[in-house]
Amino acid sequence: MRARALLLALCAMLCAAPAMGEPLVRAADHDAFWLWAGVKRRAELAAAKTIYLHSGEIGPDRDGFVRMKAQGGVEPGPHTAALWLAYRVRSLDWPSEIVAQIRRRLDAWRTQPGGVAGVQIDFDAATRGLQNYAAFLRALRRELPRGCALGATGLMDWASQASPEDLNALSGSVDELVFQTYKGAQTVENIDAYLARLSRLRIPFRLGLAEGARWTPPAALATRPNFLGYVVFLRNRAAP
Repeated sequence: MRARALLLALCAMLCAAPAMGEPLVRAADHDAFWLWAGVKRRAELAAAKTIYLHSGEIGPDRDGFVRMKAQGGVEPGPHTAALWLAYRVRSLDWPSEIVAQIRRRLDAWRTQPGGVAGVQIDFDAATRGLQNYAAFLRALRRELPRGCALGATGLMDWASQASPEDLNALSGSVDELVFQTYKGAQTVENIDAYLARLSRLRIPFRLGLAEGARWTPPAALATRPNFLGYVVFLRNRAAP
């Protein structure tokens, strides 16, 4: 009986082994990246087709006033990749000056050689608050200049908990969603279950991957007409 129990335990370990053997996300295998503040420029960026460039943080200051804090060390200049100016957002209660600051930054990049796709909002909206978030994004879209796309990051919890109506309420607000498949530096557990729920989504979307996390591309994604590909969140490489 003890031998049988040991055999069963060994089988369980072997069955779990493939997950540990999944390939790691490598920047060199992709062409779209998040370049966040504090991350050093990398050789892979030279061949990038799309860069989501961290451009600021919007949220309450010490006195409770919502302000824009400029972040990211990249100043407007010639570029070959299509740029999205990404803003980390901690409050949706924006004074009018916030949008004016975003427009000025867009104008500065648009005067340089290279394409500017639009603005991406990185806000951790609660699943139950998606309808309100969609309304905020629709209002923001109206204030952005002509030809400026609007995107947003998405939480995997939206895929598992939101109703189809809540998810697709975003369809009139954004041009694309980028779902973050990771928590910290690792892919979230049971990711396949989350991804299966995205079959309800009608909005064009990408999947955000953490550099260095384990990831096996689901074969079913290749057949989804609204799946646009991957975005890799770059990290500073550890010193050897």
